[in-house]
Amino acid sequence: MSDQAIELRALRKLYPAPRQRRKRRGFVPSFTPGAAGGLQATASKTGPAGEIIALDGIDLDVHEGEFFGLLGPNGAGKTTTIGILTTRVLPSGGEARVHGHDVVRDAVRVRQRIGVVPQRPNPDRGLNVHENLLFHAAYFGYSRSASSARAHALLAQVGLGERAESKVDELSGGQQQRLMIARALIHEPRVLFLDEPTVGLDPQARLALWEILRTLHGEGRTIVMTTHYMEEADRLCDRVAIVDQGTLLACDAPEALKRKAPGGTLIEITLDGDAAPLVAAARGTDGMLSAEAAGNVLRCYHPRGGEAVAMLIGVTLGAGRQVTNIHLAPPSLETLFVSLTGRKLD
Repeated sequence: MSDQAIELRALRKLYPAPRQRRKRRGFVPSFTPGAAGGLQATASKTGPAGEIIALDGIDLDVHEGEFFGLLGPNGAGKTTTIGILTTRVLPSGGEARVHGHDVVRDAVRVRQRIGVVPQRPNPDRGLNVHENLLFHAAYFGYSRSASSARAHALLAQVGLGERAESKVDELSGGQQQRLMIARALIHEPRVLFLDEPTVGLDPQARLALWEILRTLHGEGRTIVMTTHYMEEADRLCDRVAIVDQGTLLACDAPEALKRKAPGGTLIEITLDGDAAPLVAAARGTDGMLSAEAAGNVLRCYHPRGGEAVAMLIGVTLGAGRQVTNIHLAPPSLETLFVSLTGRKLD
């Protein structure tokens, strides 16, 4: 028996070329599936026939009992990956298995073994909190008597024990998301999938959800979570896969990934115009590890960030340019992502 909960091999997903076109300036927008099944604009890769390449041959394993994170910006392919693994999206090529079951040929067996927490809560608003869990359990063949006690236990575990008889609309956003976690667990799945579970939550609700996820992981559950929050991936996950434009860029433990980030502090200086003419002078400053331009942003790495800022401001002022913003980031998942893609995660 393999110790892999999830196996992806050369996984691909193509979406048809968008028909919508804008004639002005010959612009053709790209789209990928949004969280609610709609379309959202993104800078996706396209194939020879103009089709959108959402996943471009991803190979990935998730270990049994692992808390695994898919980190990347909107349009990276994270939600498509979750969609395939939860049998909602058909792959265009390659294979995906959950506990040895193919997501296409054995979709029913896969669904019996997984719990899914969507990006936006979607409870039945005609039912109260407790009834939502019973209804979901019935979908998997559990009787009301068999699932009622478990439903109460799960509600207590996620901090909703006193809200069992409440209508869904009486819950806050954070409480509704906790209800979605309880619902996903009611049939005792082996793998829990969460797609951007903390989007739209306030900081207090986000931290409360983190604690629930840590507890579930501590019970030995396999958890797969998509996120574009670097801190979330860093603080929760055993391993993180960084994806962008349907491609796997890196996969390792957060600490190991941070060690792969370029040395020194990332310094981003926003100017009042194109930063390219200042790159050579920036590279020539004492101790500079690297420097490049991204539009009006001068992006540099230096072992002593504070000292480098003063030198770089001197370079910009000497060139008759104005600084409009300064951003510093120590070696982190953010600086690694910037070094891999040339742009920020958010």
